[in-house]
Amino acid sequence: MPSYRPPRIVSSEITPESIFINRRAFLGAAAGGALLASSGTGLAAALSAPKSKYVVDEDLTPEADVTGYNNFYEFGTGKGDPAANSSSFKPTPWTVKVDGLVGKPKEFGLEELLKFPIEERVYRMRCVEAWSMVIPWTGFQLSTLLDKVEPLGSAKYVSFETVVRPAEMSGQSGFFQPLPWPYREGLRLDEARHPLTLLSVGVYGKTLPNQNGAPIRLVTPWKYGFKGIKSIVRISLTETQPPSTWNLSAPNEYGFYANVNPAVDHPRWSQATENRIGGGGFFGSNRRDTLPFNGYADEVAGLYAGMDLRANY
Repeated sequence: MPSYRPPRIVSSEITPESIFINRRAFLGAAAGGALLASSGTGLAAALSAPKSKYVVDEDLTPEADVTGYNNFYEFGTGKGDPAANSSSFKPTPWTVKVDGLVGKPKEFGLEELLKFPIEERVYRMRCVEAWSMVIPWTGFQLSTLLDKVEPLGSAKYVSFETVVRPAEMSGQSGFFQPLPWPYREGLRLDEARHPLTLLSVGVYGKTLPNQNGAPIRLVTPWKYGFKGIKSIVRISLTETQPPSTWNLSAPNEYGFYANVNPAVDHPRWSQATENRIGGGGFFGSNRRDTLPFNGYADEVAGLYAGMDLRANY
C-alpha cells in the first residue's frame, strides 16, 4: 500500500513568480510536424496547425510559465524540476500501443500519429493545487484514434500508461520514489470520446518539450491537471474502471473522476478559487473564482447527469 502523501502546498508554489530556470533553447523549424530528433534530446520544433473553434476569451499564460512551472514527478517533485531535469529524455523514436477490448489493436508510430488531423486549441488548465493557466495546445481528438482500433461493445473505460525509463527520468530512480511507476490514468469511454478530449503533440506552436510530456500527452480541460497523463506509451480499453496513480496513492484526496468542482474542497485546501499563473495581478496575486467543470459545464455536465459529484469526486 503506497504510503506517500503529497506535501502541504506552500504559498510560494501557488504564487506567480519568475523562478523558472534552465529552460531549454527551442531550435529550428521542422516542416509538417516532424520532430527534431537529430540531437537526441527532444528539443521542441515548430509545429504548424490550423486554429480551431476551441478558444477562451482570456489571456494566454506566458510560454515561459507553461514550460517552466508544472508537475511531472518522473523528473522530480518541484515545479521547476521537469524543465531542469528532462534534457536527457529521448522522445523519439516513439510508439503508442492501443489494445484491450478493441477489434483492431495496433501500435502507432509517432510519425503516424502526427498525420492525424491536428489543430490548435486554447484551453483553461486548472491544477488540483489551486493554480491555473490558459494554454494553446496542438493535437487531435482522442476519439479519432479510438475509431481506428474499433472499440468493442464491452469496452467501458480507457486506461493510459506513461513510459518508464529510470535512466532518463530522474524521478523514477534513487532511494525516494514519490509514486509507483508507471504513472496510470483512466477515463470513462464516453469521456474519452468527448470532442474536448485531446491527445496533444504540441504547445505554443511547437512540438511538446520534454517537461510538458513529449511526445504525446492527454488533455481533458474540465478535469484537474493530474488527469493529463504525459509521455503516453499505452492506451487500453477495459470493461472495468482502471486504476489511476493518484487515486491509488491517496484515495481520500484524489478521485477517479477529478472533475473541477469549486463546491468540493480538497481535504487540505479550498477549491473555490484559483491563482492564475503569470497573471501579474496586484502584488503578484491573480486569484479568481473557479468555475464548475473549469468553465466547460455547457459541454460536459451532461456526462454526469444524475451522479453525486461529491461522492464521485
